[in-house]
Amino acid sequence: MPNQPLQPFAPPANMLGYLPNNMFSAGLLVEWFLFAVFTFWAIFTLIAIYHWLKYSHASVVTFPAIGVHLVISFVLATYALSGTILF
Repeated sequence: MPNQPLQPFAPPANMLGYLPNNMFSAGLLVEWFLFAVFTFWAIFTLIAIYHWLKYSHASVVTFPAIGVHLVISFVLATYALSGTILF
């Protein structure tokens, strides 16, 4: 389909219509999804930092790697939530 223009993604208008009395709003589902993603990210980050410190504590790359991971994760999270980059 290279001859057709790109269209932005839009979910179907009646995506939540099958739920009784619109039990969940789209905003609530997005909120819970983001909560799950950031909870997974926080647990992953803590485990990764623990392993970096335990098994690579003698390496000169450990602390810069932790710093880079935290900075990149923060930039990606803020971009995902706001749509703009801070710098």
